[in-house]
Amino acid sequence: MTNKLAIIGGSGLYDVEEFKDRELLDLKTPWGKPSDQILKTKFKGKEVFFLPRHGRGHFVSPSKINFRANIDALKQLGVSDIISVSAVGSLKEELNPGRFVIVDQFIDRTFARNKTFFDDEIVAHVSMAHPTSNGLMNACEEAIKKENIQYQRGGTYVVMEGPQFSTLAESNLYRSWKADVIGMTNMPEAKLAREAEIRYASVSMVTDYDCWHPDHANVDVQSVIKVLLGNAEKAKNMIKNLIDNFENYIDPKDPTNNCLDVAIITAPEKRTQKTKDKLKTVAGRVLNK
Repeated sequence: MTNKLAIIGGSGLYDVEEFKDRELLDLKTPWGKPSDQILKTKFKGKEVFFLPRHGRGHFVSPSKINFRANIDALKQLGVSDIISVSAVGSLKEELNPGRFVIVDQFIDRTFARNKTFFDDEIVAHVSMAHPTSNGLMNACEEAIKKENIQYQRGGTYVVMEGPQFSTLAESNLYRSWKADVIGMTNMPEAKLAREAEIRYASVSMVTDYDCWHPDHANVDVQSVIKVLLGNAEKAKNMIKNLIDNFENYIDPKDPTNNCLDVAIITAPEKRTQKTKDKLKTVAGRVLNK
């Protein structure tokens, strides 16, 4: 199998201008249209894809992101590995604005989103015990170190619905859970990537202290944007390093690779052709056996 990398860019990361070999792709999926056109590029001889999660110009609210279409479209393009880059608030004193966190766990507090490809006739239950790829996290760590970016390896990301920021009571609750960062977009993205058997890693870029910190003003968009601009430049350099190194860290035993082999519970005779056709991109490998 050819390994192909996709970057999903969050707030402040809508393009990587250094990618000069550019083709913008309009893809259709059974779930609708992705957030925006997907950039196909070649960088140092490798084919890479870039998708801005909120659209170029940031016009898609977190709850309105068509996560299923985004993941299906990337799978259509043969993507095997996704690096998510997201802006987040910090829930810990030591995670100051500008620091990157290589996330390895999530707490999903969202409630208004379609979270599975398997919601009609065919039922599947994938494991999310370890939602990110250890090999990709290793690649992210090397790429971050190369840029001398302050970072933390490992951390729990609370995913809230939004688009409003937290109340003080909510922020303190999440801190009591020992969570590290808070954001609005990595769920159900990580769950859907797992269902599509795409390896996934998340790099969170801290922009603020949410609203819990007594010595820092409550988060607002203008203050976030200032930090975002600096983070985005660092993220672009990290991405270029990742394109160079991610294949060195691919684990042939990664649990994502064949997770649907033991996930689909619906009896074969109950799987209609209509639903199999709808799922052909994300689950055709197992449904067409």
